[in-house]
Amino acid sequence: MKRLATIVGLGLALVVGAPVGAITFGELDGDGHPWVGALIAPWREGGALDEWCSGTLVAPTVFVTASHCTAGLASRDIGPDDVFVTFDSAFSLAGNLIPGHYVTNPEYGFSGQGGHSDPHDVAVVLLAWAPPGVTPAQLPTHAYLDSLDLRDQRFTAVGYGTVREDKTKGFQTLFWDPQRRWADQGFMSITRAWLNLSMNPSTGNGGTCYGDSGGPHFVGTSNLVVSLTVTGDAPCRATDVTYRLDTDSARSFLGQFVTLP
Repeated sequence: MKRLATIVGLGLALVVGAPVGAITFGELDGDGHPWVGALIAPWREGGALDEWCSGTLVAPTVFVTASHCTAGLASRDIGPDDVFVTFDSAFSLAGNLIPGHYVTNPEYGFSGQGGHSDPHDVAVVLLAWAPPGVTPAQLPTHAYLDSLDLRDQRFTAVGYGTVREDKTKGFQTLFWDPQRRWADQGFMSITRAWLNLSMNPSTGNGGTCYGDSGGPHFVGTSNLVVSLTVTGDAPCRATDVTYRLDTDSARSFLGQFVTLP
């Protein structure tokens, strides 16, 4: 999941291993990023379906999300074949839901070898059919981010979930609204596995919050997804910590399901 805290009012177990992330200080997406979808699962009381995480279509029937999302479902006894993905701009039980089968990265884990330095936090959902009229986003080439001058580079975060629009108040201002949104954000720092982005509204940035881990971060206004949402600061107004998709470890997993550039 995304934020390392517990917010009972959101109905989520906000710890590593459960989902997170929603767009803060952003805008409704409409048809702007049709290749971004929501992972839907029966995690609500009584087995009701609801949005669990976000992700990106990177091949006709391959949807990339975070392994802590799929591992979180497994911990709730929600099996690999009990999930759906929607690419509608707003989640609805009456909308277009595509059955899927999730695959957690077998190397996933924030402890043990790699640990927080590289938790292998990437997963896929294999869709029963390709979403009509949706062109997949692009994955990066090997070490793509290392080839860029990132100092002034902008990124676009996209996702569904809990929303923050007020930068001065606490958690009580978060509200649940499973619609696809986007936000513009700037570069902070980079490591071998992580891309850290600013989501500080005081400096003109937005980002993610509770409700959509696994969602993409695109280079500028392109459809090139270079990282996915994992964690950040608890109030959702400072730092977006995202997992790189251009590393050897991420590509080793993804290469089993897609043809890599």
